Amino acid sequence: MNIDYQAVISVSAGFAIGVSCNEDELNELVYLEARPEKPPVSVLAHETVRQLRAYLADPQFEFGLPLAPAGTVFQRKVWAQIATIPCGTTRSYGEVAELIHSGPRAVGNACGANPYPLVIPCHRVLAANQGLGGFARQRGGFLLDIKRWLLQHEGR
Repeated sequence: MNIDYQAVISVSAGFAIGVSCNEDELNELVYLEARPEKPPVSVLAHETVRQLRAYLADPQFEFGLPLAPAGTVFQRKVWAQIATIPCGTTRSYGEVAELIHSGPRAVGNACGANPYPLVIPCHRVLAANQGLGGFARQRGGFLLDIKRWLLQHEGR
């Protein structure tokens, strides 16, 4: 699938992040295989890139981007809970599920559907045994390497 991103930034860890937005809202952030950068083509894309770079320089950075409405009521409930996990800490899928009175598998599915990784930090949710679990609906490959890198970047 060839998506026309409004910006692409390269991350020194060997991956890139695609930015999809309109003039008013961020629609999606996508982890991509390493590729050349694409300069921002709009004011919001520029601000998104600025904030992504700020996070990459300092994982304590807190995002403040306008997010397009997305997901089901349940997914938004999961994402709201995940957004409260502080940088440098993690929760298990089961712990998140307990907080919202649901099941771990449903939480994992909602994590996989998150269109705003980093802004809503699903990488901070781990399997019960502190294993990585999945990431972005993948059980291996470069996306799991990204999750591993993000946790290390945040001091975990």
